[in-house]
Amino acid sequence: MSVTEQFSSMLGHALELIEEGNKRGIPLRLLGALAIYVHCPSNRHLYEKVWRAPTDIDMITYSKFRGKVVKLMEQFGYRPVQRFVALYGMFRHIYYSDERDVRVDLFFDKLEMCHTINFKNRLELDSPTIPVEDLLLEKLQIVKISEKDLKDIIILLKEHDVGPADDREIIDIRYIAKLLAKDWGFYYTVTLNLDRIKKYMRANPGPLAEEDIQEIEAKIDRLREAIEKEPKSLRWRLRARTGPKKKWYRDVTEEFAAIVMEGGEWKVKKEG
Repeated sequence: MSVTEQFSSMLGHALELIEEGNKRGIPLRLLGALAIYVHCPSNRHLYEKVWRAPTDIDMITYSKFRGKVVKLMEQFGYRPVQRFVALYGMFRHIYYSDERDVRVDLFFDKLEMCHTINFKNRLELDSPTIPVEDLLLEKLQIVKISEKDLKDIIILLKEHDVGPADDREIIDIRYIAKLLAKDWGFYYTVTLNLDRIKKYMRANPGPLAEEDIQEIEAKIDRLREAIEKEPKSLRWRLRARTGPKKKWYRDVTEEFAAIVMEGGEWKVKKEG
């Protein structure tokens, strides 16, 4: 199956859930690579060229709909990873479907990984995905960022302009700058990753032409300028004095468990 076929199949399953969620008043929104794929119609071909396939369906909704979501998933034949739900069910569920051969990672209210992104009152801003600026932050918050995440960011930035705009297809640098001005650790991770993207593109241009790289670099520079110019909070300034000498991020492997397939069943396996 080609990368395009994999995206199409998995996206079909995701949209099926979102559509039914809408009928029941549940605002389910896509995160991750599938969401970026939805928002980048002019550059979807790059996923095939860089061989970046989707791995699962990442979604988020509000915790007040938790009970309704459980029923929705069960009615569509998705089974919860019971041990995972027992450990982390207040803010994250994992479901899988043998029939569809797909896993759904479902978050509530917040994305709490290396850094926290709060989606209070933001799920109404776009559909069927979270807003594009949140898609960018979702990837930029990863401290040990992977090559597939760098590819996602590059495709997102190639498709979308950045600026102080209310257009849902323009990455709102005002929102990003204000958010990072409150949290030095989040700021530090994001700025590190923006530099990594530039280096990665230069070392691995792949299907990108020189003009593509320069255009993305210019967008990164505009984003970085807005971040630096935004007035910082007192909390930010105090934390900046210590800098990276003190751990500035949440180590996901310490708080979460790996979900592995063993003996035909999804199981929780503690890392470390």
